[in-house]
Amino acid sequence: MTVRTGLMLVLTCCLLSGTGWSQKAFIQQYRPLADSLSTEYGVPASVILGVAIVESGSGTSRNCKLLNNFFGIVGKNDLQKTKGIKSRYKQYPNATASFADFCKLQSRKKYYNKLKGNMDYKVWLEAISKSGYSEAPATWKQRVGDAIKKNKLSATR
Repeated sequence: MTVRTGLMLVLTCCLLSGTGWSQKAFIQQYRPLADSLSTEYGVPASVILGVAIVESGSGTSRNCKLLNNFFGIVGKNDLQKTKGIKSRYKQYPNATASFADFCKLQSRKKYYNKLKGNMDYKVWLEAISKSGYSEAPATWKQRVGDAIKKNKLSATR
């Protein structure tokens, strides 16, 4: 096998692995932030990362790239002025602000005081899905739960 053939094989494998590859890199990059926010807010890091994976496409979604919005949170942005793009999603200066805002949003919900510090991701997903976070709660809860299981995130804080 030539070096060129070997390189092509590696590139093909990386491209075919797609989501798994990007999810692993995404988790490695944002796990420390999720762990820190989990300690601060009492929301499981598995939930923070799982929701971010689903809502941002592991950091590849348009909202994530243009707005630093990792969680699909609705709010103000300046895309219309700066890029001529209309969007209903909130703009953040960086990933840290987006992750922190997700946790702050959770801390203002009715279920928060009851669940704070509980590291069972399933009860959090149930509460968040029932709160109107997603327009398709059952599907959303399943997708986030699958992302958590697939990436073995429930072992994180």
